[in-house]
Amino acid sequence: MKRQAYRPILITDAPRSQDDQLTTRQRRYVAMMGVRVACVIIGAILVGAKAPLLWLWLPLVALGMVLIPWLAVLLANDRPPKEQHRLANRLRSGPAEEAPPKSLPAEERPHKVIDAEP
Repeated sequence: MKRQAYRPILITDAPRSQDDQLTTRQRRYVAMMGVRVACVIIGAILVGAKAPLLWLWLPLVALGMVLIPWLAVLLANDRPPKEQHRLANRLRSGPAEEAPPKSLPAEERPHKVIDAEP
């Protein structure tokens, strides 16, 4: 019987800490709110300068000012899915791979051979 080597659990399989996740979400929120402020400023400049194609640019800027805060709040409150809810785990075919035993059963352990020759 072929002996399976024990495979340790990799630390890279551990999920990110909640503090790291929160920091990432906060940075994403601030960046998106920065884009919203830029949309407001660009809209004010376009109106003040009476830019050509103002009828096209103002709805685009207004859409950015409305959609970006909504998306920023959704993404800021989002967290990574739990492992059991990931679609990849549900679609994986075949039986779940079991971890090999940490020690060999008694019948697989190497035995000492004692020579009985006189």
